[in-house]
Parts: sequence; C-alpha cells; structure tokens
Amino acid sequence: MENIILKTDFKGLKLHSSGKVRDNYDLSDRLLMVVTDRISAFDSVMPNGIPYKGKVLNQLSIYWFHQTKSIVRNHFITADVKKYPAKAKDYEKQLEGRSMLVEKTIPIPVECVARGYLAGSGWKEYRQEGKICGIPVSKGLKESDRLPEPIFTPATKAASGHDINVSFEDAARIVGDETAGKLRDYTLRIYEKACKHAESKGIIISDTKFEFGVKDGEIILIDEILTPDSSRFWPKNSYKPGGPQKSYDKQYLRDYLESIGWNKEPPAPQLPPEVVEETSRKYLEAFRLITGSDLL
Repeated sequence: MENIILKTDFKGLKLHSSGKVRDNYDLSDRLLMVVTDRISAFDSVMPNGIPYKGKVLNQLSIYWFHQTKSIVRNHFITADVKKYPAKAKDYEKQLEGRSMLVEKTIPIPVECVARGYLAGSGWKEYRQEGKICGIPVSKGLKESDRLPEPIFTPATKAASGHDINVSFEDAARIVGDETAGKLRDYTLRIYEKACKHAESKGIIISDTKFEFGVKDGEIILIDEILTPDSSRFWPKNSYKPGGPQKSYDKQYLRDYLESIGWNKEPPAPQLPPEVVEETSRKYLEAFRLITGSDLL
C-alpha cells in the first residue's frame, strides 16, 4: 500500500505556507510545492489521508500545465527531484511524484471558476433566482443540464476560507477591469480546451476553478489545475441530466459526510476504510482516463 503523507517536515527547508492539501517551501525566488494526501470537505480537513491522492493531484496538474501552456504561461518549472536545490536532496524519496518546483508569484485574490453544466452552488442559485453569479441563464433547465455556453463565475475567499461567488463587476472592482477581462478569457479558453480533451477520454468536466498570480507584470496560471479536487469530473457514459451525477471527484466523500449527518463543524469524523479506498480509486481512475497512463 502507498505510504500516506499527511504532514511534511523537511529540516533545513523554510515553510512558506500550508494549506488544506499543500505544503509550500520557500526557496528564495522559487517555491517547492508538496502535495500531501490530506483531503478536505466542507472546509474541514479529514483525519484520514487518501492513498495516492497527492501524487494524482501533482502529476495531473503537471499534465494539464503542459496541455494549456499555449494559452497562458504557468508557474511550473520542474518535477525532476534531481534538479531540485541541494538543500532538498535528503528528501528526494518523499518528494518524488508529489512535488514540483514553481515560480514565485503574487497571487491574484480572485478564484476563477468556469461552469459548463448546472451543478453545485450554481444549481442552487439558479433554482432560487434563475441566475448564476448575476448572469441570467435560460429558463427550464434541470440539475446537471449543459449550459447554452460556458460561463465565468469568479469567487473570493472570506476569512473563514469559504468561497463566495461574486459578479464579474465585483471581481473587476477588486483586480481592475483589464485584469478581470484577461482572467475571464484565460479561464474560458483553458476550460474549453480541457473539456474537448476530457470528453474524448470519456469524462465530462462540469466545472472547475483556476488560480492566477502575477510575476513581472504578467498573469500566470498557478496552484493546481483540472484535478478531482478543483473540478467536477463526470463519467460521460452515465451522464443523465435531471439529478446528481456519478463522479470521479470528491463529491463521493461529500455525499458520505452528508449521509452520516455530520454537522460540518470541526473536528471532522474519521472515515471508514471503504470510503478511503473508494475515494482513492476514483482519483486514480480519473488520472488514468485523462492521461491515458497509470500513475508513476
């Protein structure tokens, strides 16, 4: 069984930041991003790790960075641990497959969401208002229906970590009209290209979110991209509008947590072995289908 890594502690490396999943180490003008096997749901990190999860997220992001670099530059430098700085050499075994060296940027404080189908918070808002983030949407659509065309729905982070959907105009007030326009363009172009590729592999990307940063005045794609953590992946062969869909993402975990009546307040409950195993299987299957190869 894969060795599960929930926390990193690399002596001699300066921790830059630690999120729900990633631990980032400061290497002066660069960052060493390490993807653990932690998994979160409803803004809480589960006590269990998910086998292979960190490697799936890391290697799938690298795959997509290569696929989309013609649209916008990204922060990826290398994932070859032999090319990491000397101070990381003692940790090559732990870093192999679950880390990447990236450019350091100034993060843009807006999450960039692309939606092609009616699901999640978009479906909830549509039912109440007939709109998604202020964007009018055709009447009479069902849950999981394909939208007439993909839409850009930015979001911001509150102090608690919850994503808050905002209008394009709100996003423009935060980052400026020109930057907001570029973010929308990059987001929809990446999503369109990714959807075509994924559908050819049997996966529908219902929606996804991207993060961008700025380096030397240039907007750069950062963090992770088109993973089961940041996207909704649906099997194309079982897709049927009118309700929730089967998925290759962490919706399975969310559904389990809903089923046991957890109040969504910390601490998160211990996950049973079968939920851990099934979540791991879904992530690995998403990787295999999209890339056409097994995890390294």
